[in-house]
Amino acid sequence: MPGKLKAKIVAGRHLPVMDRASDLTDAFVEVKFGNTTFKTDVYPKSLNPQWNSEWFKFEVDDEDLQDEPLQITVLDHDTYSANDAIGKVYIDIDPLLCSEAATVISGWLPIYDTIHGIRGEINVLVKVDLFNDLNRFRQSSCGVKFFCTTSIPRCYRAVMVHGFVEELVVNEDPEYQWIDRIRTPRASNEARQRLIFLMSGELQRKIGLKVLEMGGNAVVGYLQCFDLEGESGLVVRAIGTACTLEKISTFPATATHPNNSSPSKDMKEPGFGEEAPGVPLSSGPPTPLRAQTFSSFSPSKSYSRQSSSSDTELSLTPKTVGHLCHFCMIPPSPFCVFQEYPFFTLTAFPPGFLLHVGGVESARSVKLLDRIHNPDEPETRDAWWEEIRQEIKSHAKALGCHAVVGYSESTSICEEVCILSASGTAAVLSSRFMQDGPLDTEHRFEEVVSPGCGFCHIPYDELNIPFPAQLTYCYCCRRYKVPDVLFTTIDLPTEANVTGKGCLIQARLCRTKKKAQGEGNATAISSLLPFLEYELHTQLMNKLKLRGMNALFGLRIQISVGETMLLGLASATGVYLTALPSPGGIQIAGKTPSDITYEQHISTMQKKINDTIDKNKELYEINPPEVVEEIIGSPIPEPRQRSRLFRSHSESSDEVSELDLSHGKKDAFVLEIDDTDAVEDIHALLTDSPTPAGFYSCNTEIMPGIQNWTSAIQMFTSVRVFRLNANLTNQGLNKIFSDLCENLLKSLYFKLRSMVPCCLCHLNFTVAIPEDELIQVAVTAVAMSFDKEQPLENGKQSGEKTLIKGKHRPLKAMSGIFPPHLSFLSSLSPSLSLALLLSTASSLEKASPLPEGRSRSLRSNRSYSGSSVAVVKMTPLSFIPGAKIIKYLGIINMFFIRETSSLREEGGVSGFLHTFIAEVFAMVRAHVAALGGNAVVSYSMKECVFMENPNKNQAQCLINVSGDAVIFVRESELESTSVQTQSATTHTSNATL
Repeated sequence: MPGKLKAKIVAGRHLPVMDRASDLTDAFVEVKFGNTTFKTDVYPKSLNPQWNSEWFKFEVDDEDLQDEPLQITVLDHDTYSANDAIGKVYIDIDPLLCSEAATVISGWLPIYDTIHGIRGEINVLVKVDLFNDLNRFRQSSCGVKFFCTTSIPRCYRAVMVHGFVEELVVNEDPEYQWIDRIRTPRASNEARQRLIFLMSGELQRKIGLKVLEMGGNAVVGYLQCFDLEGESGLVVRAIGTACTLEKISTFPATATHPNNSSPSKDMKEPGFGEEAPGVPLSSGPPTPLRAQTFSSFSPSKSYSRQSSSSDTELSLTPKTVGHLCHFCMIPPSPFCVFQEYPFFTLTAFPPGFLLHVGGVESARSVKLLDRIHNPDEPETRDAWWEEIRQEIKSHAKALGCHAVVGYSESTSICEEVCILSASGTAAVLSSRFMQDGPLDTEHRFEEVVSPGCGFCHIPYDELNIPFPAQLTYCYCCRRYKVPDVLFTTIDLPTEANVTGKGCLIQARLCRTKKKAQGEGNATAISSLLPFLEYELHTQLMNKLKLRGMNALFGLRIQISVGETMLLGLASATGVYLTALPSPGGIQIAGKTPSDITYEQHISTMQKKINDTIDKNKELYEINPPEVVEEIIGSPIPEPRQRSRLFRSHSESSDEVSELDLSHGKKDAFVLEIDDTDAVEDIHALLTDSPTPAGFYSCNTEIMPGIQNWTSAIQMFTSVRVFRLNANLTNQGLNKIFSDLCENLLKSLYFKLRSMVPCCLCHLNFTVAIPEDELIQVAVTAVAMSFDKEQPLENGKQSGEKTLIKGKHRPLKAMSGIFPPHLSFLSSLSPSLSLALLLSTASSLEKASPLPEGRSRSLRSNRSYSGSSVAVVKMTPLSFIPGAKIIKYLGIINMFFIRETSSLREEGGVSGFLHTFIAEVFAMVRAHVAALGGNAVVSYSMKECVFMENPNKNQAQCLINVSGDAVIFVRESELESTSVQTQSATTHTSNATL
């Protein structure tokens, strides 16, 4: 399908000096799309050229518009030598291909060079004229919307949710090609950067084609990742949930008080993800007060790669086992969503959609990488992920569930070994959301359950539990059985009954391994992985009980592999679910009771643990009602059959002393000190630093138990790199790794101290071993302040009464400690440890999209009319407190490479990384502003790969960021607009009378 792309180069500013004789630049611009290139005239001797070029027009197919970025190169003209490169700008055209998104890209965009960073700005105009195409065999997917958010976008309703979509593309990495030995580092970096942009566009187009074949028009929870496999090649892969979305075009005037609206019975019922009539589409956390009923959810068939080239690809016949669907166990239907891959990348759901949760399930596989011989046939990588997904699917079936929610995939690569990981939460979804689908009235999961506790009820058969478990009757409804503890990868449901507040819980492990090559290395890693994951779960369980809680949400386990070590980091948000029983105490038991000194040591540790449990219950306001429970289920293994398992006090009364249980008649759990690993577990329990007063933290979007959020938010990204000493033991590595994470959190608390009371939400930790003896920890989160008011009632989640107050509360954090361009000095240390705290703007003040420190040095004395833009807010949340998202402009998915051969001169590792991440923020903000947006939501830094060669004073870093560009409006502005409109209407009416 033909389309026309038009680009115009307006002007440039703050260009670097390229001619040392005149301290000026003779700049011109090359505009390239595909194989067509246009050039502007040379603007002589100026650092602020005004080109005002004609419109450059490219006539291309829409397939090329999706695959190719518009490439703008700024160069310095030399008469007698080759032109010198100043920098480049890559512009993604995809946001212009959707009718509901942006119509033009216009604004100042930073000129980026992979060696020198940002080198000025260029003002461009880009437009697209696209013709509709009804060709069934087309290769483009124009019009399909992509969203990074893992919930239904705020200003849309979902008519249908079709299911899981996945795709990957492979290619050779230019960094490892033979020509790289003779070309410059800049040329090599630009070749790699351009290839990744091309692969990302191709991947997005192929995902969109699958969505169109399924009958959808959007992908929600879009997760794209890059696998840098070295000499084996480069893999770009993506997963998501295919949906059919409809834009909600009307916003009620009564925007702030849901209780004042009473929709009539004859109104149309809202769809999946749509709010009830008369209820505002708030960008804040979804609450049960905004009650939602859904009748138009209609899952369609799931797409499989194998059927893509078949003549029967439009067939809706599901795969069956006998005459029953794989997971529903009911007669096959064209509307069954659980036919091929019953996976959902969504982590937040409306009330009533999620019936039951079975628990976390994960699968890992160790593979040896081989060279990619044919990029057009990536069957090997497909087969690997197919095995993982089949295993996850079988786990879900064993738990009596037919779907996996909160699903994600990740990899860790070292040399020729790759660890593939997949995780999710087994769940049962309501068939009431299947339009015209089969309804089995005898299916036990369709019984009416309490919305506050129904998801906790076990989906599996209590008489044939495939694992040891303790079951009790639900403490809310007393009708169904619930487990004693619950682990999930999703956000806490809005309707859940919660007691007290939540907190961040982390388990950290580091294990050494011998250096090996090839199959021997893969075998060694395979033998270590099960024990590493088991110990992570043990730590999580211990820390959960230490805080007096019984459930984990947002669980994310990362395994990173290096040449001589394995790193494991598990992060989750602990809560106390009212429906689940209270956790028992923790008791320490030793093997040598005759030693008096040893007994005193055990007694001291026991007292510390008991005191910590009591303090945590008071801190997190955990005061559950006392209910007599009845334990049923499969028996727990005998004490002699286990070395380090927790076990009930009733099973080991002859070995331990009586426990002091301050929370009622609960089973305590015994931890035997029988080896060094057990000592590590106890050390991890007792060495976690307490959170400073007034601070809370979680890795979910909203902290359970906190309400009255203000509009003051502050996003930050922090990175720490630590170089290890040689010949460290497991215990030494564990302490270093744990201290690294603890110190990172402490630095955040210190720099955010002026925001107290506040909560660090959506804490996303990423660990990596970029080189031997080098550990890297990166974290992205948002600090949200709240007003302390009356405490919550027991059993109610904070989201039920979320009020937005203090809408213009100023933020002073992160601004008064160091100058912006020297803020990295706050964390320099001799051990190369660094903490980079880079904040987004907290108010809509006027500023240049360049980083402050750099813009001061580049900005000339001349002032340009209209040169400043409103600062673009950035947040990892899917909403902005105190505001409403009125339009999604498209997905932002950018990849940058930065290299330096003068590391020490740029401030060392700290200065290099600080500058690079600040420039990434500036480029993201500038591209969003050019689309007409004023915020980025669901922001994430998926990749941050740092490599250093201190002997040669060199370093390189690769960063991939993504998010949703949006336009938001403050609720206060909507209120004032509504009042002005009403007053104007009243005035007009009076004048008429």
